[in-house]
Amino acid sequence: MTDPAATIRAALDRLAGDLPALGLAVSGGGDSVAMLHVAADWAKGRKLMVATVDHGLREGSAAEAQSVARTARALNLPHATLLWQRETRTGNLMAQARDARLRLLSGWARRNGLPAVALGHTADDVAETLVMRLARGSGIDGLAGMAPWRDAFDMRWLRPMLEVGRADLRDWLRLHGHGWIDDPSNDNPDFDRVRVRQAIGTLGLDIAGLARSARHIADARDALSEFALMIASDAQFDRGSLSLPLSDLRAAPPEIRRRILVAGCRWVTGGDYPPRRATLIHALEAMMAQGRVTLDGVMLSPAGGRLRLTREAASAARADIALFGQTWDRRWRITGLQPGQHVAMLGTDPLPGLGWRDSGLLRDEAAASPAIWQGDRLIGAPLLRQVPGITVSALRGAADFRSLVKAH
Repeated sequence: MTDPAATIRAALDRLAGDLPALGLAVSGGGDSVAMLHVAADWAKGRKLMVATVDHGLREGSAAEAQSVARTARALNLPHATLLWQRETRTGNLMAQARDARLRLLSGWARRNGLPAVALGHTADDVAETLVMRLARGSGIDGLAGMAPWRDAFDMRWLRPMLEVGRADLRDWLRLHGHGWIDDPSNDNPDFDRVRVRQAIGTLGLDIAGLARSARHIADARDALSEFALMIASDAQFDRGSLSLPLSDLRAAPPEIRRRILVAGCRWVTGGDYPPRRATLIHALEAMMAQGRVTLDGVMLSPAGGRLRLTREAASAARADIALFGQTWDRRWRITGLQPGQHVAMLGTDPLPGLGWRDSGLLRDEAAASPAIWQGDRLIGAPLLRQVPGITVSALRGAADFRSLVKAH
């Protein structure tokens, strides 16, 4: 058996070697507990903090969080238990729990000045994900499986254990006398992943081989991303909107066009997930046939040989009001607000008095822009006319678009 600890330390060097601090998401299971012990030894003076998310979905979850806390204390590491308060009883429970976990961890990490959080996914998770997504007919991004890092939920997530297997990790834990807790839901065949895990075992499929296949697909995905970046090299950025040359998009293969527009939509909205493939393809067909279309809160407007991607006004209207020191609509950072002032969408009614036609913005684009309000009274619209003392800056620029084209 190769030393899994050495493999994990090497991955931590690659992924987090230049970081002054790191968060660890530890559930109490064998995978994340192994990561905890290895990372504690690897840290070498770096700030290291541990968090456990208690979803409260089954009896014993609180005790598991307490067990992680004891292990962290023994390693002289601070630990926090993050409780999930489920807001709805409908929909996909597993998806809700996954997103809640990431949101809770992201908030905890940002409050503590942690630039990244490490997750305990292993080669087994890569293999299981590949088989699950094959069954769903996923495209190359889905089949590429888990990447060593990705940005989502306003945080960078690291996976330093993708090259080690679950069985090897448990052997390592036993060898060093470290305990862990087995989650009983990992044997519940009601869950897709458990059924896939059992099928892999029944068929005798090689975990390492499946994980290698996922890495090969990931290499192909990365090559497509590089090509998409070349096609999108003439992207232009203007006050939170993006434009692309239509001729280059039309000439590009469908998959390249799709990747560019997925990145563009996420750049405009700040969304954590891309539009669904079928929805995007339908929107592209409609745009080619009839012009302007809406996709995931983004207006796609072809004009003058370019395609302009702007925020949809109806979506901006649903954004939370921003008060002092906050961002708005996941798109804008606002400074200089006075007491009693807030930021919300401008809307169409004030446009005629603000000279929006001379701004270079589309009408709906201007309506979706941030405005400064005092109660119901409009103070100003910084994208259309400078407001003394108020600074509004876009949260994303050209580098962020390039990162999204290459996003995993």
